[in-house]
Amino acid sequence: MKALVLEKRGELKLREMEVEETLGPNDVRIALRNVGICGSDLHYYTHGGIGSYIVREPMILGHEASGEVVEVGSSVKDLAKGDRVCMEPGIPNRQSRAYKLGIYNLDPEVVFWATPPVHGVTRPTVVHPADFTFKLPDNVSYEEGALVEPLAIGVHAAKKAEVEPGDLAVVIGAGTIGLVTAASALAAGCSRVVIADVKQPKLDIAARLGAVTPVNVEKEDLQKVVSSLTGGWGADIVFEASGNARVAAHLFDTLRPGGRVVYVGMPVEPISFDITAAQGKEATIRTIFRYANVYPRAVQMIASGKLKLKPLVTETYDFADSIKAYEYAADPKPTTVKVQIKL
Repeated sequence: MKALVLEKRGELKLREMEVEETLGPNDVRIALRNVGICGSDLHYYTHGGIGSYIVREPMILGHEASGEVVEVGSSVKDLAKGDRVCMEPGIPNRQSRAYKLGIYNLDPEVVFWATPPVHGVTRPTVVHPADFTFKLPDNVSYEEGALVEPLAIGVHAAKKAEVEPGDLAVVIGAGTIGLVTAASALAAGCSRVVIADVKQPKLDIAARLGAVTPVNVEKEDLQKVVSSLTGGWGADIVFEASGNARVAAHLFDTLRPGGRVVYVGMPVEPISFDITAAQGKEATIRTIFRYANVYPRAVQMIASGKLKLKPLVTETYDFADSIKAYEYAADPKPTTVKVQIKL
């Protein structure tokens, strides 16, 4: 089949590639409709790897996806041909301890689309386990279906933060992950989210999410804004969603005593931070890695109409222009949030 293949660092080709797609009794075959370009896809494209995950042989990119079921395995009962679906891209070993504990995202054997050496889904079809394939309600578009994957990260982060009604949260970074984290925090019960970035167009998009106070840190002092909103007390939660190592080291200035910090973004280099600043506030520090057991919740959040995610898709390219899509996403306009490829 024709697919978008990362041949090596910085080299993409749209070419024929042989991919194993045997349909098992518990699988479905899906015709892809929309595939998003994620930050990890761009890291593989521009850097050739992320940490220990190195692109050593040609790999198909893409893991944020939606599509239509075109064939079902003999044992599949809950899905049928013609169903519109989104797919959770990480498949764990169902016999692993992590899977049985409900933390299957941490299974060392997880097979995750577009993570070397596993192929992604910027291609016409894919075979996928039915239990990691989720039906889209009629009012959820394919574009929104392909946003369920990044939204799942925000939902997982909000769960880890143990949001309580009325909390005030700070989100560092107004990229896709920062925006879905802010939306998830509001949906979970935060009364207000302060979101910080240096790109005003993205902050303008964030302001449309609801009770959001955007802060351009090149023009405003984030700590003063949070202090003003909380009577000097500080934020209940700080989410780090930028992946910027320098920024990720300084999250405690805006945090209230006894508050929670959640590291969401993944810096490409190790970070250090002032542990005494964290201890002085008895900060609870949590991290997330992808997500687990949140996909159905994320789908229903979109279907409810409470989350308006379509504005996050700022550019869409046809499959034939996939290489142009990546070239653009690697050096986008300031107004760009999410680039998708339409098959």
